Amino acid sequence: MFMNTGELSGATLAYLGDAVIELMVRKLLIQRGEGDVGAMNKIADSYVRASAQSLAIDKILPLLTEDELAVFKRGRNTHSHTVPKNAKVSDYRKATGMEALFAALYLEGRQERMEMLFEAAYGQ
Repeated sequence: MFMNTGELSGATLAYLGDAVIELMVRKLLIQRGEGDVGAMNKIADSYVRASAQSLAIDKILPLLTEDELAVFKRGRNTHSHTVPKNAKVSDYRKATGMEALFAALYLEGRQERMEMLFEAAYGQ
C-alpha cells in the first residue's frame, strides 16, 4: 500500500481522497448507529460537500506538518474545469486540497494520523 505520493498529481490524489473521506464518514455514521441507509446518506452528504470540507480543513491546517501542508496545497492548486453548482470555487479548491491530503496519508499507511486529523476536522 505504501507508495511515493510525490509522483501523483494533486488531481489524482484528490480523486482517491474523495473516496477515503467518504469511507471514513460512512464508518463514523455506522459506529454511531445513525439509523437507516437513507438517513445516513443525507448525513454523509453534509460531511463531504465542499463547504463542509472547507470548514473542516480550516480546523486542521494549524495541525499539519510542512509536508502535509505541501500536499494540501498541491491538491488545492489543482485546476479543475468544473465546480459543482452548489459550491463556491474557494470552498471547492480547499476541499480538493483536503482530499489530496487524506489520500496521501492513506497511501503512506498513516492510518492513525488520518484518524486524528479526521476527528480534529469534524469534532468527533
